[in-house]
Amino acid sequence: MKEISGFDGALSQFEAAGAQVVGVSADHAATLDAFVKQTGTKHLLLSDFRRTMLPAWGAMVTEEASPIFRYARRAYFIIDREGTVRYVKIQTNPLDLLQPEEVLQAFKTTGAK
Repeated sequence: MKEISGFDGALSQFEAAGAQVVGVSADHAATLDAFVKQTGTKHLLLSDFRRTMLPAWGAMVTEEASPIFRYARRAYFIIDREGTVRYVKIQTNPLDLLQPEEVLQAFKTTGAK
């Protein structure tokens, strides 16, 4: 929740820079809808419940022997309007969070539009 509220708090800064914040979760869409209603989350949250996008982007634990097999990893991507990936940061420890300021600075540094 801390991560989401941090990005929501910085949403106007992202929008002023021309960026859109989108979260992707392995949770079901109905679960995300309830979460948004309960927390008042402002940025878009998408569901990858079928787990097709997350592993394709390296953002899911795919080692079958892992105790967290098929869990989403914390991952941050900056993708420009043409679909070019400009920045990737995938955390190995789910407790490691990037601050919104770090992601915003990465956005500005990449020159993504």
